[in-house]
Amino acid sequence: MPFNIIRNDITKIKADAIVNTANPHVAIGSGVDFAIYNAAGKDRLLAARKEIGEMPPGTVAVTEAFDLDAKYIIHVSGPVWNNGDSGESDCLRTCYMQALNLAAKNNCQSIAFPLLATGTYAFPKELGLQIAIESFTEFLEEHEMNIILVVFEQDSVKISGKIFGDVKSFVDDQYVDATLKEEGVYHNARMLGSVVDFPRAGRGSVLSRNTVVLEDEEIDEDDAVPAQSLDDELKSIYTDSFEKHLQQLINKKGLKNSEVYATANISKQYFSKLMKGQIKPSKEKMLALAVGLRLNLDETVDFLKIAGYALSPISQTDKIVEYFIRNKDYNVLKIDIVLFDYGLDSLSGY
Repeated sequence: MPFNIIRNDITKIKADAIVNTANPHVAIGSGVDFAIYNAAGKDRLLAARKEIGEMPPGTVAVTEAFDLDAKYIIHVSGPVWNNGDSGESDCLRTCYMQALNLAAKNNCQSIAFPLLATGTYAFPKELGLQIAIESFTEFLEEHEMNIILVVFEQDSVKISGKIFGDVKSFVDDQYVDATLKEEGVYHNARMLGSVVDFPRAGRGSVLSRNTVVLEDEEIDEDDAVPAQSLDDELKSIYTDSFEKHLQQLINKKGLKNSEVYATANISKQYFSKLMKGQIKPSKEKMLALAVGLRLNLDETVDFLKIAGYALSPISQTDKIVEYFIRNKDYNVLKIDIVLFDYGLDSLSGY
């Protein structure tokens, strides 16, 4: 997958490039900088750093990785947070993009990042994460590279910050509503002393906890809905290929293919095979594509049906994706980070 988030020590990651949060002065800093110097070989890395010289905020440079399991260390001088009034966000975005472009220039196929500037430099984590996601997505529209976001916080720390709480409230409320509906239907049915055949709805059955249930009545044949003929049923089945339908949706939404697969966190190679009809997408890939296509909830339901899938009322993953779709927050990288905080598999990891 193009983007992945893992919990680990960044000095233990195998990647072509490891990103270091560099001290702007020729000195060993704290946190990630200190850990990387120790793991790479302090003396040799410091000698290489001296050749670079001072690094004002927003600048990047590359050195050999020495004892790390990598080819390069990309040193990034990030911004110190100062209430957001000194161009900190623009500077941080520049840091991410320059580091990615420098990795591409050195033919790197993979790069591992810490969450830049959110530690010692006190950059707000949620804003820093948003800038990282936007930078990664923009870069992946034009480049093929595996980007790994490495976090080292305790398991109890939620990387997605406030958004985790918002999503959790939504998911919890959805489960409460579903439970109340089930309990309400059961209670109403018991009160009426009738047997309810779920999930059919009609005369003699319960539609919801607020619905008055009517006694069974004889249904006039004129009121009955006529059954479709077999020919009519077959005509209603979608006959276009999946790849043709996908391309039609992309065109309808006015998107570029690269926008879709970058936002969906799907590799260009996988997307190409998909468009050629060479593979059948999993449900998780379908959900990722629905987000990449900026579909609303009704469109997502219809889109899933094309591949034989449906949203499940008891799936946390489905509910998390639904939250983002309802809020028109279309980015699978962000969804994968929330899934990571929930301890669930990413949409892209299948």
